[in-house]
Amino acid sequence: WDAAYERELQTFQDIGDAGEIWFGEESMVRIIRWLEKQKVPHDSSVLDIGTGNGVLLIELAKSGYTNLTGIDYSPSAIQLSEKVREKEGLSNIKLKVEDFLAPSAELSGFEICIDKGTFDAVSLDPDNAVGKRKRYVRSLLSVLKPEGFFLITSCNWTKEELLNEFREGFEILEELPTPKFCFGGRIGNSVTALVFQRKK
Repeated sequence: WDAAYERELQTFQDIGDAGEIWFGEESMVRIIRWLEKQKVPHDSSVLDIGTGNGVLLIELAKSGYTNLTGIDYSPSAIQLSEKVREKEGLSNIKLKVEDFLAPSAELSGFEICIDKGTFDAVSLDPDNAVGKRKRYVRSLLSVLKPEGFFLITSCNWTKEELLNEFREGFEILEELPTPKFCFGGRIGNSVTALVFQRKK
């Protein structure tokens, strides 16, 4: 990931392009629309897990959210997101190099956690993916307040599989609509987007 973000950092410095938006613009719109529909207060504490280039946080800030934190275990990703933040002139976004599978003690008390593709990346780790998924769920339970919301966008997992992965400590609130495709007469989604709530 460092090599990928170092390339994106260089591209941003050269031409001002922030790079890849995972799952595209509509995935960000979907998240923000849900938060607005739920009337989530603009000062709610939001954690973007695996923030990458930080563009989701920029869009949240532009939509009025003020208590935003992005973490990524890749220092190059955090450097890139800091440059994007500076270009946008947004000083109220906190960015930290942090391994979500071993979060620091100060990473806690969030009312909303958002994941676009980070759980997917953890799941693809050839080195003990099952153990790392369990650590991810434990970390999520430690950083998200009871009754806090967890919004996940995944291209690797179906709704049923995600319900199984997050069954301990979370309940499903809603499945968000994602683009559908048809193949061989069957309709499916290439992306799953779910909202969970942490149990009390």
